[in-house]
Amino acid sequence: LKMAHSNLQEELKKKQPFDSLEQAAILNILRTSDIFHNQFGKLFREFGLTPSQYNVLRILRGEGKPMPSLEIASRMVQVVPAITGLLDRLQAQDLVKRKRCTEDRRVVYIEITPKALKLLKQIDEPDLELHRKLIGHLSKNELNELSRLLEKARTSLVPDN
Repeated sequence: LKMAHSNLQEELKKKQPFDSLEQAAILNILRTSDIFHNQFGKLFREFGLTPSQYNVLRILRGEGKPMPSLEIASRMVQVVPAITGLLDRLQAQDLVKRKRCTEDRRVVYIEITPKALKLLKQIDEPDLELHRKLIGHLSKNELNELSRLLEKARTSLVPDN
């Protein structure tokens, strides 16, 4: 299987072609993800947040009411091993409040604070701007196709229902 020389091959200064089309595609996804992550990480740092903390706040704002911490964890873009520590840091910054469930003491509800809502409002425009900067040069059709293909790629890991 002879593969065409790729831009990624040059970016990574790889002398030999990739072993397979699958390998080239996955490395392209990982490389792109890394670059995008760094860009968003930089943006959120300007506002004193990590990408995971930002994700928690966006989930809470979107829900519009307090949520159990495990429900928040299940909705994260990236899996966080220690949701409790993440919430501790947000609480220390007065960005979330915790409330124990009266019926079940093991359940902790997380509520977004007005301070966090104000902070998210400041981030909204720069966040949209960064999305546009990173992939705004793709057409609507290309963006739809990219999302469709990435979602299809993930289905190999979804157990049959």
